[in-house]
Amino acid sequence: MSRNTARAAGRHFLHIPGPTPVPDRILRAMDTPMIDHRGPEFQQLAKRVLEGIKGIFKTKNPVIIYTATGTGAWEGALVNTMSAGDKVLMVETGQFATLWKNMALRLGLVPEFIKGDWRSPANPAEIEEHLRKDKGHEIKAVCVLHNETATGVRSDIAAIRKAIDAAGHPALFFVDTISSLASTDYRHDEWGVDVAVGGAQKGLMMPPGMSFNALSDKAIAASKTSKLPKSFFAWDDMLKLNATGFFPYTPGTLSIHGLATSIDMLNEEGLDNVFARHDRLAEATRRCVKAWGLEILCQDPKAYSSTLTAVLLPEGHNADAFRDQALSNFNISYGMSFGPFLGKYFRIGHLGDINEAMLIGGLGATEMQLAVSGIPHKKGGVQAALDYLAEDAKKRAA
Repeated sequence: MSRNTARAAGRHFLHIPGPTPVPDRILRAMDTPMIDHRGPEFQQLAKRVLEGIKGIFKTKNPVIIYTATGTGAWEGALVNTMSAGDKVLMVETGQFATLWKNMALRLGLVPEFIKGDWRSPANPAEIEEHLRKDKGHEIKAVCVLHNETATGVRSDIAAIRKAIDAAGHPALFFVDTISSLASTDYRHDEWGVDVAVGGAQKGLMMPPGMSFNALSDKAIAASKTSKLPKSFFAWDDMLKLNATGFFPYTPGTLSIHGLATSIDMLNEEGLDNVFARHDRLAEATRRCVKAWGLEILCQDPKAYSSTLTAVLLPEGHNADAFRDQALSNFNISYGMSFGPFLGKYFRIGHLGDINEAMLIGGLGATEMQLAVSGIPHKKGGVQAALDYLAEDAKKRAA
C-alpha cells in the first residue's frame, strides 16, 4: 500500500481557519432523531436558539438564521436592503472582501472598492474621506470584514463606525464576522452595525451550512423599500415566523440542535474567557513564527487576527508544496493562499474548540516540516510558544 493511501494513525491536525473541528458534545447533540419542525418541541428549541444567538452577537435585535453558508448571508444582507444601481463602499482587505465585491456586481449594485495591499486593515480615515465626497448620499452601505480570513488582518469596527458618523453619512454599515464571531470580541449594538454577517463553522464550532444576519432597526426599515429580488433570503417572512418559534421553510433541524449546544458551551466558558483564550493562542503562534525568523503577512501588530496567522515563506519556496508535504508527512492541514500572494504563504488557524496543548502539537508539526522542506528558519519557535503559554498560565493562576 502506498503512503498516499495508507491509514494515518492518530488524529488529524486541522489548522485551517475554518471549518474548525466539531466538538464531541456538539456531534452528540446533532445525533438525535428527527422531530417535527412544525411541532411544539422544535418551537421550544428554536425560541431558545434564536434568543441565545443574540448574546453571541451582543445585540437585543433579531438574528436571522439561514440554512446556507456565509456567502448566503452576504447575499441576504445585500438583497434585503439594496436596490439595483445602489452604490456600496467596500474595502479590499483580501480574497473574501473581493468576493463580496464581486457578489455586489452580480446583484446589480455599484461597488466603490477602496484598494488595499492585503496586509493592512480597512482604514477608517479613507472610509470617512469617501463618504464626505458623497454629497448626494448615493452610497447606501459601507461593507467591511471584521477579520479577513484570507490574510489574518482584523479591522477596527468601532473606529469605522466613528468615521461614518464623523462624515455625517446615512449609509448602512455591514460587517462580515464570519471568522471572528464567537472568538474575537464583537459588539453589534454598541458599535452601531446595521447588518452583521456570520457563519457557524468557525468560532461557533459547527459544521458548515448555517449562517446569520444580525439586524438593526435601521436595516429592518431599509428592507421595507429594498427593490432587489429576494425569496429564500427574505427577512420579512423569517422575522414573522421566527417570532413564533418557526421558520418559513424547512430549517436545518439537526444544526439547530448543534447550535443550541454551541451557545451553551460558549456561555459556560464565558465569552470574555473565550476571547482571552483566542488572544493568547494567537500571541503564542506569532511568537513562534517570529522566533523561526519568518514573516507574518499582516504588517500592523494592532490588526493581528486572534483566529489565524498567515505566514510568508522565503522567496523561492512554494507554500502550496509546503502544505501538501506537511499533510503527507505529519497529517496536518493549513489554509491556502490567495490573490497576489498565491503560493507565497500558508495560514495557521487557531480558533474554535482549541487549547494550548492542541496548538503546540500543530506548531510542532509545522516546525518539523520547515526542516523537512529545507525552508530557512531558526530553531526554537515552538519553545518560544511554550515559554509564553507557560508564563501566561502562571500569571492567570496567581
